[in-house]
Amino acid sequence: MNYLSVEKVTKTWHDKPILKEISFGIQQGQKIALVAGNGQGKSTLLSIITGLEAPDSGISVIRKGIRWAILPQEPELDAQLSILDNILFEKNEITGLVKKYEAELEKEDPDLGAIDSLNEMMSELDAWDYEAKVKQVLGKLDIHQTDRLVGVLSGGQKKRVALAKVLLSQPDFLILDEPTNHLDLEMIEWLEGFLAQKDLTLLLVTHDRYFLDRVCQSITEIDNGELHQYQGNFSYYMEKKAEREAQIASELEKDRNLYRRELEWVRRMPKARGTKSKSRIESFDHLSEKLKSTRKKLELNFSMRTERMGSKILEMHHVKKAFGTLSILEDFNYVFRNKEKVGIIGPNGVGKTTFLNMIMELDTVDGGKIVRGETVKLGYYTQHAFKVESSKKVIDVIRDVADWIPTANSHKLTASQLLLNFGFDYPKQHDYVSKLSGGELRRLHLCKILMEAPNFLILDEPTNDLDIQTLSVLENFIEGYSGCVLIVSHDRYFMDRIVDHCLIFEGEGIVRDFPGNYSEYRETKEIEDEEIQQKKKNNEKSAESNVKPKSDFVKPRKMTFKEKFELDQITEELETLQIEKETLETELSGLTTEFEEISKISERLKIISDKIDKLEFRWLELSELGG
Repeated sequence: MNYLSVEKVTKTWHDKPILKEISFGIQQGQKIALVAGNGQGKSTLLSIITGLEAPDSGISVIRKGIRWAILPQEPELDAQLSILDNILFEKNEITGLVKKYEAELEKEDPDLGAIDSLNEMMSELDAWDYEAKVKQVLGKLDIHQTDRLVGVLSGGQKKRVALAKVLLSQPDFLILDEPTNHLDLEMIEWLEGFLAQKDLTLLLVTHDRYFLDRVCQSITEIDNGELHQYQGNFSYYMEKKAEREAQIASELEKDRNLYRRELEWVRRMPKARGTKSKSRIESFDHLSEKLKSTRKKLELNFSMRTERMGSKILEMHHVKKAFGTLSILEDFNYVFRNKEKVGIIGPNGVGKTTFLNMIMELDTVDGGKIVRGETVKLGYYTQHAFKVESSKKVIDVIRDVADWIPTANSHKLTASQLLLNFGFDYPKQHDYVSKLSGGELRRLHLCKILMEAPNFLILDEPTNDLDIQTLSVLENFIEGYSGCVLIVSHDRYFMDRIVDHCLIFEGEGIVRDFPGNYSEYRETKEIEDEEIQQKKKNNEKSAESNVKPKSDFVKPRKMTFKEKFELDQITEELETLQIEKETLETELSGLTTEFEEISKISERLKIISDKIDKLEFRWLELSELGG
């Protein structure tokens, strides 16, 4: 069954065609990743698919009758409602039934017929577990105080609430635009498992290469306005993409050779032009336009020369930092070594960015000291929005820093060449900043920092909103970088390729120095967790004989939707059993000599009595919760 059909869609932006008659479809059960460079039209295509934007030509249709949902990069939530109400007010069958059921129960004189009907519908949709699912999904995304107003949440928290909202809406067709942004590593791995196991149809925009590999079966790429599809994982995509680009490069070289020959012919061509000559001139003009419009593959082909650092680089001695009762660092010591590449890992809210800000002297320490070497020149790439005048041209933003920087081979790299290496072609360099996409602004921010030629790079989430091509460029650059690098990132592929070892922020001021990359740390942690669980099981077994029943009073919790349903069912069943019990007792009292019948009724009466006892005990348990 076809869920999405896109046919010959064309779209132009600022007089530049970004989608050129692209066509593709998504079948039920397919999980497809959509990748493209920044500014290549991913968000535009999603807007066309969801009806927020109209194409210049062509059509896009989502199959009628299916439930679909989208997580945009900038989700819309009601700031005046709580987290839970934002989720429960989502328009879908399950939340609608839950709200109707709750409203009916709260009436002074509820309609029993309506309750029975709602019971049946909720059972059909498995809605009784909805409350538990809401709490489970929000908990996995580190959202616990569900009564908080959305208006007081941070941008990252809002994105996680929006993600929970679309996941809980249980759509047939789900569209996710960069879902891993603002998620820590544990959340990303949970989401991987959630999406991989679910029987849903998925269109995913992501630059997280491990996530892409583990969730999607195929990759669709937008490149220079055209669509290319690859049936396989990320490694297969990279291999086939390289083959395609090699073929294009070969054809391009042939075109250039032909162009040179034809150009020579045009220059010495006689003035008299026959039909054949005019045809050849038209072919030459067409070839000329083709070569002008061909976008060159951008590769980082330089190593930046940095100022030599002395023996003292950056030292942290007995550093302490806390915000109230939240401890960030407790007696932390570390000495950075030359050319070291360190990754910082930890859940959201443990102080990773605070750690970087203290090094940059943007935040103070509560105790201890941080000593920076005199020859150290820091370059800090932050998560915060890059502030630059929108009326400036891209090239001028970089030239304001410097016209050129020295390379490792004693050459000069101009501002324009640096921008070219990071995906800004010559026309884009002379565009105004106001025309740049979010990802392009982040690339410009990176270029500005590199143009400052630091010898110690500090990067806070540099991979967010960067396309795969730019990520590869950045990885190549850092691998050849001769200075120190300190990175906070949730991109596991990026961390695995770059870092020498990791600082693991475990919370409560504890920071663990791990000698290896992220995947090596995860393997080690899984072994440690298994050992802890096994030790816990052994301790529980040895303590079983000494366990005494608890007598402490525990405040009863609120009854769930499923338990309310169970209470209603038990009440009905008890009424039926009581009637049968009374009937059997009446029959039994009237029998005197029919021993076989007496035995049969007595056996049935015992079964019913036992069942009534059990149900009454469970009824009391549930009634206490309801009270």
